[in-house]
Amino acid sequence: SKKNNLQLYHKTFLQEVYFSNMIREIACTLRGDNTRDIILLNDMPSISIDLPKTKHGYDIQAEEVFWVCQGILRSTDLRDSMDEQCIADIAACITGGKIIPRSKDALDKVYTLGSSESERISNALEVYGSQKFAEEFKYCIDEIIKISNENKPDNLRKIIFKNKTTNAFPSFFAIILIAIHKLIIQESKKISDYSGVKKAITNLNEKISKIGQSPDERNECVEMVKAIIKDSFVEANIKSQIYGNHATTDIESYIRRSDIELSDYELKQGLLKLSDSRDIDENLMCKVINTICAIANNGPNRIGKVIIGVTDNEADAKRIKDLDNIEPRKVGKRFVVGVNREAKVLNLSAEEYYSKWKNRIKNSQISEPLKNSVMSHIDCNTFYGLGIIVITIPSQKELSYVGEKIYWRHGDTTEEAKEPKTIVNLTQRFN
Repeated sequence: SKKNNLQLYHKTFLQEVYFSNMIREIACTLRGDNTRDIILLNDMPSISIDLPKTKHGYDIQAEEVFWVCQGILRSTDLRDSMDEQCIADIAACITGGKIIPRSKDALDKVYTLGSSESERISNALEVYGSQKFAEEFKYCIDEIIKISNENKPDNLRKIIFKNKTTNAFPSFFAIILIAIHKLIIQESKKISDYSGVKKAITNLNEKISKIGQSPDERNECVEMVKAIIKDSFVEANIKSQIYGNHATTDIESYIRRSDIELSDYELKQGLLKLSDSRDIDENLMCKVINTICAIANNGPNRIGKVIIGVTDNEADAKRIKDLDNIEPRKVGKRFVVGVNREAKVLNLSAEEYYSKWKNRIKNSQISEPLKNSVMSHIDCNTFYGLGIIVITIPSQKELSYVGEKIYWRHGDTTEEAKEPKTIVNLTQRFN
């Protein structure tokens, strides 16, 4: 009996940790501090949050974080982990199959080891899948960002509240996200008219004057939001867009991580030169091929990214702004300039531009199985209308080559391995 009780306690403990870890990981991604679990003390500023009135030189600016940028939470709320509470509430409602009360007590029960509510949510999440929920949640966040930026960019607070306010609105936000999730995931629909959704939720606080706390009241509000926005949705199977692709928040997190995990990330502004001629830089495309190989040679159990459409040079960002008439988006120390501007210069559609990169990798001399695995892990994201391409380099089990050459990462640079000692060291990583 004692053994059975111990096993049950152990299982319950692991399930609770499973839920908590999922919430923490999603929260970290949205904040932009999705770094390694263990980091050096001198790297701590990269995951600390700077508040508008108390600047300490940290890399993450509160006003740039989704929650604050959209007005859902105040800057100080991030320090109090209110974002995690909001995610946990939504996760419990969706994965648990029914809306829970909006209260501290309700969340406490979800997190209380051994409680019936904790076991119910943990068991439900085990069936639902934490990765599945995380990808659905981030996809819905992406949709909210697109809605907010449709036509004239606004934050969500300005859209849904008629009168100017500085109040946080996590309970209102939860209702909106759950309604969008139900339409997209449960009813297999997609947004066909972003301006229509934006118009429908404009001054939403007048249409739904009060967000109740009880499950019935909250569910009634969800159904009201669904009814208001449903005409801007159409039937569609978009599973391939939801699962396995990078969300906007993922990309922002990778850009920030590139400051610390130098050898696993490479950022490129695009394939066009910044001269007046705007010629294609064939040398750059060769460098990307070599870098893919080099990142793969970091060793087994290492995954890397090459992100196209980002520059770490402010002068280049300004030059691109002047050349292509776009507004770069600052993320940490980097500037997202996107690739849609290059597609326009080349008179290509976004899909044709994307194919240009895929075909370049396909026709390269990258060795197998690396080439095949990379080809299966290239995707794009609209990223505030700028367009980003993410090339993922999956973990490899053997040394990779470009033709007869071997490349490796020396910090944030890619070098050819010419010395026998270097080649031996790289080979030993896979033994």
